[in-house]
Amino acid sequence: MSDGEPRVVIIGGGFSGAMLAARLAERGVACSLIDRTGTFGPGLAYSTPFEGHLLNVRSDRMSAVEGKPGDFVDWLRDNCQQHADPDGFAPRRLYGEYLQHRLNAVRIAHPGTIELITGEVAAIGTDAVRLSDGRAVAACAVVLATGNPAPKTAGKGSRRIIPDPWALTALERIGPEDEVIIVGTGLTMVDMVLWLDATGRRGRITALSRRGLTPRVHGTGHDHPEPPTDAMTTGPLSDRLREARRLASGGGWRGVMEGLRPVTAELWVEADAQTRGRWLRHLRPWWDVHRHRIPAHVDEAMKQFQAAGRLAIVPGRIERIEADADGVALHQRARDGSAPSPITGQWLIDCTGPGHAALEDPLTGPLIKAGRARLDPVGMGLDLDAGGRLLAADGAPDARVFALGPPARAAFWETTAVPDIRKRIEGLVDRLAGAQTTASR
Repeated sequence: MSDGEPRVVIIGGGFSGAMLAARLAERGVACSLIDRTGTFGPGLAYSTPFEGHLLNVRSDRMSAVEGKPGDFVDWLRDNCQQHADPDGFAPRRLYGEYLQHRLNAVRIAHPGTIELITGEVAAIGTDAVRLSDGRAVAACAVVLATGNPAPKTAGKGSRRIIPDPWALTALERIGPEDEVIIVGTGLTMVDMVLWLDATGRRGRITALSRRGLTPRVHGTGHDHPEPPTDAMTTGPLSDRLREARRLASGGGWRGVMEGLRPVTAELWVEADAQTRGRWLRHLRPWWDVHRHRIPAHVDEAMKQFQAAGRLAIVPGRIERIEADADGVALHQRARDGSAPSPITGQWLIDCTGPGHAALEDPLTGPLIKAGRARLDPVGMGLDLDAGGRLLAADGAPDARVFALGPPARAAFWETTAVPDIRKRIEGLVDRLAGAQTTASR
């Protein structure tokens, strides 16, 4: 436990928090890293033990250190040579081990700079973070790196509904022939289908989402970026979309997406609330499936499951979910307005993704109610300034409280992938180094 001298306090020990702590330590900045699980580095995203859960980004883009593009691949060569292909998609388990190795190596090289604390944060005060067991950690600055919030599961409460598929032993109750309903057809759905198959579950799987869209597939290699034109980055959204389609028809949509990567956050920040709202309502589902892709062999496996009748992808809107001791019935409304027969199964798995309920979050909710933070203009999450600081109800930035990773998504949008987070870490390190210097005077 800290001796009372103010430190940078980081809440959340996953990728964002752990790698920020490592970079701060390398700059000589003392920090306290708090995580309720006591596991520092992998976080939820990279804790899966299943070898079939792969990274969705090629290994040569997964360095945890900005400016060292080969760091992860070099670690693979030293520790797991068979997965050291720079163009390959390594198991997420290995990436979690890499993050732990980097954090531990920095702690050894800079003793005393990173304090690891296992505990549940109960409140963020003006000069300290308080834990649920009564402990307090003096803070010159606080960084919210808590990852994605839990989804809001329809029908939550029944033992037949699995609200968190990543929870330990969550899926072990599913029998070999049990039929499964999955709500959501994105990357988590893919992960669950692969896991169910690998563990001998052969029951029918039906996955439903509003449009029935599934992740697109990566190309055979790195895609050449197609630089966005002015017509694609300015003007009405309909005109921008038309220009994007024109470019995609010539050079391919993957190149268009690669060209947008460096400017996506900038375009989001520059957009007004009305434009952001329209983007979320009409374009976000299409963006997600083209931006967050899967390896070719995973895509082929999903097609084989569908061809064999083991997996069905259904578009539709949930009307209600009924669950009893024996199973689940999902009533839906099809896109044409009709009401098909309910989808039935023994289990329902929620794969709809994060809930982004900042007002209901036990940490950020009280900050918003006290006026120390506010929601962004479209109600997606926390409102931040360009430096990642929380904006109070009156619009003034809080010089002591920052958000990093998924908690900053409402402000910067592209803050969930490793290449984007590591860039934001570098900017935060400069600001936090200044914060600790000021506090020590």
